[in-house]
Amino acid sequence: MGANAVTTVPVYTAGEVLTAADLNITNSGIPVFATSVTRDAAFGGAGEKTLAEGQFAYIEATKTTQYYDGAAWQSVGVTPGLVLVSATTIGSAVASVTISSAFSATYDSYKIVVSGGTVSANDEALRLAFGSTATGYSMACVGTVYNTNSVNAVSDNNASSFTRIGSLLTDGIQANFDVVNPFLAKNTFVTGAHVFPGSARNFAGLLANTTSYTAFTLTANVGTMTGGTVRVYGYANS
Repeated sequence: MGANAVTTVPVYTAGEVLTAADLNITNSGIPVFATSVTRDAAFGGAGEKTLAEGQFAYIEATKTTQYYDGAAWQSVGVTPGLVLVSATTIGSAVASVTISSAFSATYDSYKIVVSGGTVSANDEALRLAFGSTATGYSMACVGTVYNTNSVNAVSDNNASSFTRIGSLLTDGIQANFDVVNPFLAKNTFVTGAHVFPGSARNFAGLLANTTSYTAFTLTANVGTMTGGTVRVYGYANS
C-alpha cells in the first residue's frame, strides 16, 4: 500500500479523544485504498462509517477515483466500456486453473484473455468449463490453414467442456474469447478466436442451461501450464 492508503474509514463519537493516526486519516481527503477489496472492507464494521450515496474513494491498483451512487461504485469522469474485473496468475505445473468470483450481477457480458506462461506439451488445446457443470457443452471451431488456404472444422455436442477455447504453444498460452450471460439465468454463449500452429481458428459455443455461474476453469487438454495470466474484463451495461 502507498503512504496514504487506509484500511478503515472510522466514525467518531461525541467526546472521543482523537489520536494522530485518526487525524491523519481525516486529513487525507478522499480515502485511499490499495484495492477494491480493502475499500469494501473499510465500511460497515465496528467503528466504521456506513457506506452511503456520495462516498468517494481512490483505488491504488487501478489508479481511479470512484463514488458510491447508492447501489454500486462508479468511476469519476468517463466510465470505461471495458473494466478489468480480475487478473490471475496461473500456478506452477498445473493442469488447470479456476477463476473464482469472475462473474456477477455487475456485468452481463465478459471478455477473457489468457497470455504468457509456458506449457509442458506444445500444440495442444485449452478447455473451458463453467462452475461444476460437466455436460451440455456444444461448440463449432473452424480453422483456415495459412499456406494452403484450406479450411478444417471440428465440433462438439453435449461435451464435458468447450474443448478448443485456446492454444497451448511454445510461446505460451493463448486465448481470447467473449462470454455472454454467465451470471444470468439464461443460456451461456462463447465466441472467440485463437491461433494454432499453421492456422487461425474461430469458434462459437453454447451451454444450454439456466444456471448462474460465478466461476470458470481452464484446463490443458494435455500436459501442464506454468505462469501466464488470465484476465477477466466486464463489458459495461450502459
